[in-house]
Amino acid sequence: MPLHPEIAEVLAGLPAPDGGPLDPAALRAAEEAQVPPLAERLPLHKVEDVTARTASGEVPVRIYTPAAADGYGLLVYFHGGAFFLGSLETHDHVARSLAEETGLKVVSVGYRLAPEAAFPAGLDDCHAVVRWAAEEGESLAWDGTTLALAGDSSGGAFVAAVAAKAHDEGFHRITHQVLYYPSLDLDFDVDRYASLRENAVGYGLETAALKPFNAFYLAGGADPADPLVSPIKRADLTGLPPALVVTGEYDPLRDEGELYGRRLREAGVEATVSRYEGAGHGFVQHFSWIPEYHRVFAETRDFLDRR
Repeated sequence: MPLHPEIAEVLAGLPAPDGGPLDPAALRAAEEAQVPPLAERLPLHKVEDVTARTASGEVPVRIYTPAAADGYGLLVYFHGGAFFLGSLETHDHVARSLAEETGLKVVSVGYRLAPEAAFPAGLDDCHAVVRWAAEEGESLAWDGTTLALAGDSSGGAFVAAVAAKAHDEGFHRITHQVLYYPSLDLDFDVDRYASLRENAVGYGLETAALKPFNAFYLAGGADPADPLVSPIKRADLTGLPPALVVTGEYDPLRDEGELYGRRLREAGVEATVSRYEGAGHGFVQHFSWIPEYHRVFAETRDFLDRR
């Protein structure tokens, strides 16, 4: 199907890039300016900001409790933003929707951003918060069952990398991984996936932007061939948690997400790949108000409920 008309209308109204160098501070400020006031956000039983004291240092987290209960499954959420954008605020609505729809207590991670903190800082924070959540289970009223990971775009990369890192460390309490249009391959060769050519221009995220975006994260000399940088490079995917991989038809990153899902299945991992027609990159963050795309939260709930 063609690009969803409501998405096309929004994209048509955006200013063209000026071609100048990227200014992370200005881009962050512009993104934060779009965050709705608290009174307009989805109400939940409780939302609180706390500091997770972890092996990676003190990491800000926001905890979303959907309803009063004696215990909860946990979902640790890593926001997207090309490793240098995004925050607890810009993705607050995503975390609220996840909590409401799944009934899980959601822990959203305010990890360090590039270029101020390049690889592996953000990954270390995300990994450490997952371990913290398990260790602090009693204070979080964790019922000891579900410990799911979810993330969009670069947050999806962190989901895959944290799941793999935890597996290698013998930490097997992660029960699910949910990846929304993940960025899994930071190799800049535009011929590596057909979707990088097919969806290169006109759908929001453009292929030409990937290199300068990801360069902030790689600034410390990280190797895109490292599976912790590009999780799709991991040779052995056996033993990883069941996965839901969500992609967008018009996303340049579509094919790497779908390949990851296929490789998980080939490795014997339960994996569902769900392509959203008419959608481009970022639709969970920017266009989940459209009913066809808001159902991603119900799909996530159903995936988590199956196990």
